[in-house]
Amino acid sequence: MRYTDGHGRGPSRPLFNTNSRLQLARVEYKVVTKAHCGLAWKIFSDCKQWNTFSDLHGDIEWRGAPWVPGSRLQTQLLRPVVTRVDRVITVCAPGRYVAWIGHAAGYAWEQWVLFDPHHEGGTQVSTWIEVIGIASFERCNQERVHAIVEEWYDGFRDECDRVAEGA
Repeated sequence: MRYTDGHGRGPSRPLFNTNSRLQLARVEYKVVTKAHCGLAWKIFSDCKQWNTFSDLHGDIEWRGAPWVPGSRLQTQLLRPVVTRVDRVITVCAPGRYVAWIGHAAGYAWEQWVLFDPHHEGGTQVSTWIEVIGIASFERCNQERVHAIVEEWYDGFRDECDRVAEGA
């Protein structure tokens, strides 16, 4: 038997359709803040306060215990389109790293955020995201994702620096 895509049945049949309209993008970004790892994590993990340094999110709600694997962080993204974002925490070591799988607007992604002591003091906060979604969906491409990540993490760094300088 032959399938309509030309492949025969069995283990040689590819699991991923090479004619798929899915697009994979990877974005990496890092900032250095004057805040120590514990303070940077405290500010990051208080997601109800994200709106104090960014206007990207509307409502923010936890389903389950915050930052525990299996819990969901649900937010309303306000730009570039209004949509609901659902993140499932996969791993978390408070003050060191957190990772999640996210879904929104036809896209899925894995994201890691790492908090490392910086050699000149403070913390280097690094993130990487691998996004997969429909290539023809113009509202989300690698450049746009990078711009959103850059804006959010720059605001986060500025908030960390403000709090660290006031401490």
